[in-house]
Amino acid sequence: MAQQIEKVGVLGGGLMGHGIAQVAAEAGYQVVLREVDEATLAKGVAKIEKQLARAVEKGKSTQEDADAVRGRIFGTAHYRELADCDLVIEAITESLPLKLEMWREVDEIVKPEAVFATNTSSLAVIDQAAVTGRPERFVGLHYFNPAQVMKLVEVVRCVTTSQEAFDTALEFARSQGKLAIPTKDKAGFIVNRLLVPYLLDAIRAYEEGVGSVDEIDEAMKAGAGHPMGPLTLADFVGLDTLGSICDVLFEEFRERRFARPPMLRKMLAAGWFGRKSGMGFYDYSGDAPQPNPAF
Repeated sequence: MAQQIEKVGVLGGGLMGHGIAQVAAEAGYQVVLREVDEATLAKGVAKIEKQLARAVEKGKSTQEDADAVRGRIFGTAHYRELADCDLVIEAITESLPLKLEMWREVDEIVKPEAVFATNTSSLAVIDQAAVTGRPERFVGLHYFNPAQVMKLVEVVRCVTTSQEAFDTALEFARSQGKLAIPTKDKAGFIVNRLLVPYLLDAIRAYEEGVGSVDEIDEAMKAGAGHPMGPLTLADFVGLDTLGSICDVLFEEFRERRFARPPMLRKMLAAGWFGRKSGMGFYDYSGDAPQPNPAF
């Protein structure tokens, strides 16, 4: 039987965290959004306010509704504000040591009956659950970017997750209008287990001269019915994020298809992380993306 959730804590207000906070508030939950400092918090809140304003401009929401959503989000730079949350979702940097350090601190503050969830895209959920005093109340809630738009949430059960905690996570995701797909705590879960090798193969195809950047993208859009080509998608996901995920998958399976292609390693060394940095397989400095001129 699912636990009742009224107040939700979100750890991290960056690329994923601000979106998770927004969709939770839109579903009627009280939200505590925690960031490392006031300046970083302000950036995350500003992103939410921009999204809400855009929805009003497009006629998808009224100003009254937007104000109500904003009013349900409380920002803070302190863990102590999470103490009475019923569910706490982490969306910080995809670094296991940083996540473990955070959970050890949060575990001592948040009420013991609360459910904890990680938004990790690839790390083992059990590794995080094991450092808390509530491994049976720990799940994965993997949202996709942008959380305000993407319908899927992978709900991850690890070996210690209780049925109550799992049901609570499923119902929470569904209450936001999401498609909640249950999955097991296997590296990459469902989507990244299948998607990452495809993106890496697209990079290898470019390395081997199969086609140009835009030719590969246009071919997959037209031939496979994909809304976005693989190299555009890699830029959108973030090449640094892609590199981190494939490292986890390679460590787990030791298969070449999960290893970083040489081109990806070189692009990351150059600081080309895709759309977020302005340069990846495409150059985003102009009015419309153009294939990276360095290629």
